[in-house]
Amino acid sequence: MDKNILLCGVGGQGTVLASKLIAASAMRGGETVHSAETIGMAQRGGSVTSHVRIGDHAFSPLIPHGSADLIIAFEPAEAVRNLQYLKKDGIVIVNSNPVKPVTESLHDTGYDGTKMISYLKKKCENVIIVDGGELCRKAGSPKVLNVALLGTAVGTGKTGLSRENVLEEIKHGVKEKFLELNNNAFTIGEQIGASYEIK
Repeated sequence: MDKNILLCGVGGQGTVLASKLIAASAMRGGETVHSAETIGMAQRGGSVTSHVRIGDHAFSPLIPHGSADLIIAFEPAEAVRNLQYLKKDGIVIVNSNPVKPVTESLHDTGYDGTKMISYLKKKCENVIIVDGGELCRKAGSPKVLNVALLGTAVGTGKTGLSRENVLEEIKHGVKEKFLELNNNAFTIGEQIGASYEIK
């Protein structure tokens, strides 16, 4: 299996944990994995991008432009910022709820993510738009967006990851008291991913 998966968001959204769960799940399945993160200056609020490359044909941890099979975007603007990594027939899974930058509170720019979503729809063949706020309400916590979006990705059947391996890594990667919450979020996301027909 050869897969290039890029995750992007802002600090505090759990992007890095999601990428580690993907990498560990692939390794559990016997795959070779390379991964790397680029983290913005702000611990919370700065841009975060994680590259996960699965398979024997990846010789470096960073995904070349135009080579990502899948982008999992935790924020609309970050999806657009990283769109150059997507291959022509790649998939974008994007949380439609924006995280407004500090500059938005100083100068009302009107940023609400809708223009970014429209741009993604025009530029990409396969876009799955997820209402992260609604999804987290169903799951029971705003802190499980990362696992829910991971579930959406796995639900498409395009990650090459088995749900059993991912659930096993969630079991090892999150605290026991939050396990049921995260498993629930994964399942809700998985159902969303499975409902989309990828071209």
